This record gives sequence, structure tokens and C-alpha cells, in this order.
Amino acid sequence: MRFTYAEAMTNPEYYVPLAQAAEAAGYSSITVADSIAYPKESDATYPYTPDGNREFLEDKPFIEAFVLSAAILAATKTLRVTPFVVKLPIRPPVLVAKQAASLAALSGNRFGFGVGISPWPDDFEILDVPFEKRGARMDECIDIVRGLCAGGYFEYHGEFYDLPPIKISPVPTEPIPILIGGHSAPALRRAARCDGWMHAGGDGEELDRLLVKLDKLREEHGTRKDFEVHVISLDAYTVDGIKRLEDKGVTDVIVGFRSPYTREHDTEPLDTKITHLSKFAERVIAKVNS
Repeated sequence: MRFTYAEAMTNPEYYVPLAQAAEAAGYSSITVADSIAYPKESDATYPYTPDGNREFLEDKPFIEAFVLSAAILAATKTLRVTPFVVKLPIRPPVLVAKQAASLAALSGNRFGFGVGISPWPDDFEILDVPFEKRGARMDECIDIVRGLCAGGYFEYHGEFYDLPPIKISPVPTEPIPILIGGHSAPALRRAARCDGWMHAGGDGEELDRLLVKLDKLREEHGTRKDFEVHVISLDAYTVDGIKRLEDKGVTDVIVGFRSPYTREHDTEPLDTKITHLSKFAERVIAKVNS
């Protein structure tokens, strides 16, 4: 089992020391959250809060995902960065491929590319990208990122993007894992065709149902043996719980030590955060890896 430390919407100055502390404590990776802008007026809802409210995001600090990933990777030696998740179809895929390839190449393949579709039409509107057919656009973006990051000349002729033969350099020495976030049927199908899935949380019974669906889709698509399954679960906080998750095929658990879904700003001191992640490492990670 691999362990990912999750922290978001906190003091931006904390990310690098938290990443270094997580690396020293034995975590495998750290998540990076993505948010472009917050609209003053919107009817959109958030799919991962009970009431759909997203006001907890207002005025919260978000460093741009690729910028923060670069800062963390530069300040660590073994820690992986797994964005959770970058809103892919609102971005130009050739530029994204260049950013992802650069991060992976500079870091020695320590970038796992978590991607998803933004649930909000606002993100598409402010970046002048049509909200309609966003799933199909997402699929084309994935094709382009994969193709360009593989090296050599790559061309693409799709419904949304038409590229002549081009190539980027440098590219990483290993393929960048593309990890799909989301609980919908299309998201699970997309994950089964890619390199992994990122679970956004929920109760244990829902997770079990999603894992069963994912397993069936993986059989259908013949996914790679080292397919990654990243989950958020209360079972991740005990050694026995980790064993149960391993038995279900989970490869990576995402753990955090406070709820981000609050209107209040995070006032927890850096030292307290480091204490939380270190105690978990002593209580769980060290025992699981012993």
C-alpha cells in the first residue's frame, strides 16, 4: 500500500515544508488541488458535499496546480505529486502535455497526472470552452497528452482538436500515469481505459459498489496490471483497515487530518499539521511497511 498526504486551501507557504515532512515520514505522494476562479454568481452545485454547497471555496487560496506541483517536486527527492484533480478539458491539451512532460522529466518520473472534468459550467465559460460534449473533449485531451508525452512526432485529427505532426522535448523516460477522478459511469469507464482511478470520498458501501463496477470495466478493457486505485476511506486510518482495502484491490490511500469543506479559513499551525501527519506515519505507515 502507498500513502498519499492530502492538504488543500491552507496557507500557501505551508505546502513545501509539509511535502518535505511527508516525504521524511514515509508517505509516497502528496495531492495538489485545482481551482481556477470563483464566480460571484452561479447556480452550479458541488457533487461531493451533501447539499451541493460550494461556498467553502470562496476566498480560499489555491496555487495553480502545475506551479505548485513544480515547487513541491523541486523541494523533494522521492515524493510523488498526484494532482487531485486537474480540470483537463478546460485547458489546451498541447500546453498541458508540455507542462506534464516537463514536470515528469525534471522530477525523475514523480508526477502522477490526476485529471477530471470540472462539474461547473462556470469553469468552461470563463475559459471560453463549450460545456457541451465535455466528456468527448476530455477523451481527446487525454489522447493528445498521452501521444505527445510518449515522444516523437504525433498528429491528431478529432472532433475538437486537429494537430499536424508535432513533438515536444523533453519527455519523461517512463509513461506518465493518467489517473481519472470521478464517480460517474463515464468516469469509471474512462479510468478503466487509462492508468488508474481516484476516488473522491463517500461511505464504505458506496466505495465497494464503485470498486465492483471498476473491476468489471477493467476486465472489459484489459487494463494494465499496475493499475492504480486511489481511495479516501476511514479504513485507511488503521492497520487492519489497510489490509481490508488491499484485499479490495486498493493500491493508494489518500489521508488528511481536517475537513476542507468549511467556510472558515484554515488556522491550524504548520507544526500541528506536521505532528498529525507524523503521528499517522508512526501509527500506521511504519507498521504496514514493517
